[in-house]
Amino acid sequence: MSKADFVLNIENLAVNYETEDGTVEAVNGIDISLKKGKTLGLVGETGAGKTTTALSILRLVPDPPGVIKSGKIELEGKNIFEYTEKDMELIRGNTVSMIFQDPMTSLNPVLTVGDQIAEVIKIHQNLSKNESYEKAKEMLELVGIPGDRAGEYPHQFSGGMKQRVIIAIALACNPKVLIADEPTTALDVTIQAQVLELMKQLRDKYDTSMILITHDLGVVAEICDEVSIMYAGSIVEHGTLEDIFDDYRHPYTKGLFDSLPKIQNRNEPLRPIPGLVPDPSNLPTGCPFHPRCVHAKEICKTKFPEVTHISDTHYVACLAFEKGSGVKIDRGADHE
Repeated sequence: MSKADFVLNIENLAVNYETEDGTVEAVNGIDISLKKGKTLGLVGETGAGKTTTALSILRLVPDPPGVIKSGKIELEGKNIFEYTEKDMELIRGNTVSMIFQDPMTSLNPVLTVGDQIAEVIKIHQNLSKNESYEKAKEMLELVGIPGDRAGEYPHQFSGGMKQRVIIAIALACNPKVLIADEPTTALDVTIQAQVLELMKQLRDKYDTSMILITHDLGVVAEICDEVSIMYAGSIVEHGTLEDIFDDYRHPYTKGLFDSLPKIQNRNEPLRPIPGLVPDPSNLPTGCPFHPRCVHAKEICKTKFPEVTHISDTHYVACLAFEKGSGVKIDRGADHE
């Protein structure tokens, strides 16, 4: 598959936050490729570097303290780090859009929702104010909100309705790439299912490529084609949905699945991953997961794992899959 088949390519991206208290190593040399019309799930615990990765794609990492240490991000074959800020202003909301985590803080409380959607349309599509507002009403209808509610303010909408408004804003200019940062976190289960179904329908209708940032494997199973498991700023495993759900290899990925309730046996206790996520300003040497890994050997404390390909679509960064490392994993082993 050639690069032309991908709408987004990230190579060796490393992002630090440099503060007076020290350096936070948020993202550490990750690679991501997003195929046209496909959805990639970026999964990991809080602090894994998922949101920083998303902000890097939009070149919105706050500077200072954020610093892009290395890597490139190619959008439709062009490195965005070579663009001017004016170029990026044209790209944001037009070629790449983002649904932020909390709809309560993403909407301006003193502007009507119609005006907020119309603003994006007017800026990027050079339409008149009236034309933009009419299209904004159409976008509300598209996400299941009556167009005549365009003159209402955010406080007049429920949490689920606000999230639909955010989706309408993000999709108003038919972007090539949509980044959704935990879009259903603040919603109850019923509304969450409705929002996910809506996002799937709109993705298919517009052939939009999507990155879904989440820690919820149930959401991943519902909407994603490929999955990248992220831990301490690194991607520790990547594969198709089937690779990750049916043939996961990394101990961290296993830990995520073990932490889920078992529908078949509701009395079985949850098995959380032992320990805590490492402080990104003081990452452990060697494999970043070794302090929490029940399979860790001495070599894991000093050697950073290389990527090992299990198949054409599936790779893992774990010493157990490197020849000669001496690290072995019992696939049936439970957490101690």
